[in-house]
Amino acid sequence: MGTGQELYKKAKYLIPGGTMLLSKRPEMFLPDQWPSYFSKAKGCKVWDLDGKELIDMSIMGIGTNTLGYGNDEVDAAVMETVKKGNMSTLNCPEEVYLAEKLIEINPWADMVRFARSGGEANSIAIRIARAASGRDKVAICGYHGWHDWYLSANHNGGDDLSSHLLGGLSPNGVPKNLKNTVYPFNYNNFEELLSIVDTNEIGVIKMEVVRNFGPEDNFLHKVRKLATDRNIVLIFDECTSGFRETFGGIYQKYGVEPDMAMYGKTIGNGYALTAVVGKREVMEAAQNTFISSTFWTERIGSTAALATLKVMEEVKSWEIITAIGNKMRKGWQQLADEYNLKITISGIPSLSTYSFNSDKALEYKTFIAQEMLAKGYLASTNFYASTAHNEENLKLYFEALNDVYSIISDCEKGIKNIDELLNGPVCHGGFKRLN
Repeated sequence: MGTGQELYKKAKYLIPGGTMLLSKRPEMFLPDQWPSYFSKAKGCKVWDLDGKELIDMSIMGIGTNTLGYGNDEVDAAVMETVKKGNMSTLNCPEEVYLAEKLIEINPWADMVRFARSGGEANSIAIRIARAASGRDKVAICGYHGWHDWYLSANHNGGDDLSSHLLGGLSPNGVPKNLKNTVYPFNYNNFEELLSIVDTNEIGVIKMEVVRNFGPEDNFLHKVRKLATDRNIVLIFDECTSGFRETFGGIYQKYGVEPDMAMYGKTIGNGYALTAVVGKREVMEAAQNTFISSTFWTERIGSTAALATLKVMEEVKSWEIITAIGNKMRKGWQQLADEYNLKITISGIPSLSTYSFNSDKALEYKTFIAQEMLAKGYLASTNFYASTAHNEENLKLYFEALNDVYSIISDCEKGIKNIDELLNGPVCHGGFKRLN
């Protein structure tokens, strides 16, 4: 057993759940065999605690590092900040420069608040929007973090979030009197949203702009008009989708502007920074409530974000990662066709995922992680593209994956038994979402 697995065994005793992020639990990939921890990371390479070099053809820090791990320009800016001092009694000027840049990128917006995680940014946006609208009830479409306001949807009289997007999220610890404050609606189902708005005092509509598929029948334009007509604050959660298909929000593709938007994940290339941008008349409501935190004032996050945005703009990173993502999807489909396997590909190109249309889908996913790890890859049935990935990475990845698909094909034909080929337990299903 590797050093990483040994450490993870210890972690499960010391840390509830073993990790800070559900999506990084080894059980989501390859239970009892995943390396679990890294010693260093650069470009699209990761080294485990045993010094083994692995090519990351999986989720690249859960989609944070679109410029690759340890981008030289971003890291140089951060190191300069570390030398000069990260924290003081005074504020860091970078937060003002970053606010200016984000308003330039989102010309409909006037003001910005910063945080350090996506869940925080979502909670900040909800607090401000509720204060601005004067109404408590929220209609949601998408994944918006772990805070009470969101999970309270599962108190509504069923597992609302399960049918909506993700199952198995227990609202234990979330006050039951938050019941019926948040109402999920399904993407592209405008009638469902209209019904929620007609029958409840909705003050906020919060949604991801796209999910596994884009809007149909002018869905986003209808939502925008409804919000305007009913004086509802419209929030686009771009924590995941931002800076992946445009320089800024993916909303730009559809010609619809929100009242507020959140950015996270990509904006600092792995350094902690999230942002809430919005119209002045909405954002000013932040002064009529209490939103404040010590570490939102540290300097590394805003420094990293400024440097990341500069590099992104120079290299047009969103175009590069979309092209790489499309090549990956094409390669998956070609392999599946070659071996007569049925797969379903979803997500936006730079955040691509697929599943086997088989009752053994999870077993095959586990087998891919197992076999590709032995070949020197961190891989599963998803791929989050970065500018550090290149043609050679894809070529060698598909050469390795070809052998794995060949065996899966034999399993589907009944020639081999997948259960006999797995060296450990089957991976957990996890929840389906954009990323």
